[in-house]
Amino acid sequence: MAIGTAGAIIAGSVITAGGAYAASKSASNAQSKQARRAEDRANALSAEMDELELARQEIINPYDDVVSLEDMIIDNSGILSNPFENLGVATQAAKFQAEEADIALANTLDLLAATGASAGGATALAQAALQSKRGVSQSLELQEAQNDKLAAQGEQFLQQQQMSEAQRVQQAQMTEAQRIQQADVLGREFVYGEKERRETEQLNRLQAQITGQQQVSTAARQNAANIMSSGISGSTQILGSGIQGAAMNFGGFTPQVTPVNTLTSQGIVPVGGGITPTAPVYTGSDIRLKKNIKLIGRSNSGLKIYSFEYIDKKHGSHTYQGVMSNEVPKEAVIKGNDGYDLVDYSKLDVEFKRI
Repeated sequence: MAIGTAGAIIAGSVITAGGAYAASKSASNAQSKQARRAEDRANALSAEMDELELARQEIINPYDDVVSLEDMIIDNSGILSNPFENLGVATQAAKFQAEEADIALANTLDLLAATGASAGGATALAQAALQSKRGVSQSLELQEAQNDKLAAQGEQFLQQQQMSEAQRVQQAQMTEAQRIQQADVLGREFVYGEKERRETEQLNRLQAQITGQQQVSTAARQNAANIMSSGISGSTQILGSGIQGAAMNFGGFTPQVTPVNTLTSQGIVPVGGGITPTAPVYTGSDIRLKKNIKLIGRSNSGLKIYSFEYIDKKHGSHTYQGVMSNEVPKEAVIKGNDGYDLVDYSKLDVEFKRI
């Protein structure tokens, strides 16, 4: 009778523990699927980001179309002239004056000859005529000097006007050409800058989405591990209680229970047979197991965070993030069956992960 009761108790415990384990396994699988979906989405976003990176515009030189403005300079000074350049001497009036003097002299000589005047009077008259012609010549020289002066003044004025016009034309054309070139440069800079800003915003949005999916994946996998750990722990407690109850009904005899997991430097390693009494998932964090150790930061509580690789690839063949077992609180560290330290990261504010 006692054997039958004990068997029933054990059978019931096994069924209950199995149900609890199955439920935990199902929930864990759901979390794992969510993690895989998030990873697939992150990978797709990464591919999209790579395509966007490859399609980004090339860096431009907004000044590469700027050319010399020398050919645009036109000199309009040739349209000006010297208004005093063609001034002439008033020779006609002087000619009339000389002719009048000659006529007057001839009339006087005729009169002297008709009246029988002496030769001395004729000589005096000739001298007076010569003096009159000298006055005419002097008048012509004064007109020529005045004309030369006016021509020089006109030439000076012309040169000043030509220089002023040339400078005005050059300044106006250079200013306009520079304005057009500067507008072109600013326009190209604006277009490039706006496109660069939009592309950068797209990259930032994609990176934020990738990071979000990675966080979802990490959280889902952590939840899956926690669910399985809790399920195993709960099943162990149920089955353990059933065995103890059966033992009490069987007269105090307690059968030996072999743990389902054995703690080694690789973490919790399944060996089969029995139930594990251990809920936390431990990770090999002994410094003797690691190489290429680099300090990469500190946690909020001040724990040092390292990147490292395992010497023996059976522990993992990638680069990981974590702590050194000799630098964390002792309550988070246990000794594995193979003599190496294991760390329970659930008791730390540091995430163990592959990087």
